[in-house]
Amino acid sequence: MTRQIHLGVFVLGTGNHFAGWRMPGATDDFQDLAVSQTIARIAERGKFDLLFFGDTPGVTPGMHPSYMVRPDPLLILSALAATTTHIGLGATASTTYSEPFTVARSFASLDHLSRGRAAWNAVTTSIANSSRNFGREHPPHDKRYEIAEEFVAVVRGLWDCWDDDAIVIDRATGHYVDWSKVHPLDHRGTYFSVKGPLNVGRPPQGQPIILQAGGSDRGQDLAARTADVVFSVVQDLDEAKAAYASFKARVAEHGRNPGDVCLMPGIMPIVGRTDADARDILNRLQSWVDDSSGMGLLSARLGCDLSGYALDQPVPDLSLPDSSHSFARTLLAKARRESMTLRDLYNVTVAARGHLVVCGSAETIADTLERWFVERAADGFNVMPAWFPGAFDAFVDEVVPLLQQRGLYRHDYTGRTLRDHLGLPRPAVQRRQG
Repeated sequence: MTRQIHLGVFVLGTGNHFAGWRMPGATDDFQDLAVSQTIARIAERGKFDLLFFGDTPGVTPGMHPSYMVRPDPLLILSALAATTTHIGLGATASTTYSEPFTVARSFASLDHLSRGRAAWNAVTTSIANSSRNFGREHPPHDKRYEIAEEFVAVVRGLWDCWDDDAIVIDRATGHYVDWSKVHPLDHRGTYFSVKGPLNVGRPPQGQPIILQAGGSDRGQDLAARTADVVFSVVQDLDEAKAAYASFKARVAEHGRNPGDVCLMPGIMPIVGRTDADARDILNRLQSWVDDSSGMGLLSARLGCDLSGYALDQPVPDLSLPDSSHSFARTLLAKARRESMTLRDLYNVTVAARGHLVVCGSAETIADTLERWFVERAADGFNVMPAWFPGAFDAFVDEVVPLLQQRGLYRHDYTGRTLRDHLGLPRPAVQRRQG
């Protein structure tokens, strides 16, 4: 199969830009199911691979509006499973603040409800204050990844507890399940003890798609061994190409086909009639963000309190935090490369929360995506519209047709499952004991 671009959409009801909800005609309520249903319809019209709902088990003042007020993403996706037909349905569940059995059961259930379109974003949860909701200490970075490695292994083992043909539904004999084809997991590890099996049959995809976004060495290693799709944070083409090559080599070192893991950086497309018109749109969005909000978001991304620094001084030398390495490493590298002030860097951060902003006409944006794809800086993109539905409509109606004309993107779905969209085989059952 000819290599083609994969596209996901990062769903935030108030838009991905910090102030996107203030645009005329923009949706401003992430708790309204109709908002997510509208976004899903646009995504299927654009033949997207995946809808993605991020999540974190905590809230603080100054967060992005859709992170302060949002319903459980799995409940939204369960509803969307009934009103969509092809689009993949992905959501975050924490490996630090969840239980493997619950996560395995939830995503297996979603895979059944959607007939094979579920995806789990396995994250360790970088925000320390989440621990207060669970009555426990927030583990340090490396321990979070130790927990995550065992957690993911347990979830995958639970998905494989049922053979594909274990549910027989034999009316003549009265046998519903062939229990010789259902196997306990019997996992006893450092952090989890899980007997199994699930009380859900094997998922239609065999195993739901696993998404990951870790940028640290531990995170990259976990993704290289277990992920099907990796969300990355990028700001520079040459750095992205080097990171792409390095990650694919790491996948191969773990005995996997590098082509079986899709690397999708986050991008915010600002589509205008012309490049100048797009810049005006971005400037309007940026004008609605005050210094306090901007510095608060930058402090969160860099994992340190920047309130004592002057806005127009150069970005200080900072070490990587114990929270998220991806954003801090990418933003600090950009600041050094371009001799940025803190004001410059917070403006980059508030636009797309640290992801790349691609601003211009539809032709300019298509040219950029094509270059990144052809030069192997990406296998696709996690599209982050600044607001919904207008900015997403513009991308689907103006940029997607250009990618299709260039032979870079599908004209229609050729399968029904998310594995079909990604060109991935359905995995056979494997026994993962203890």
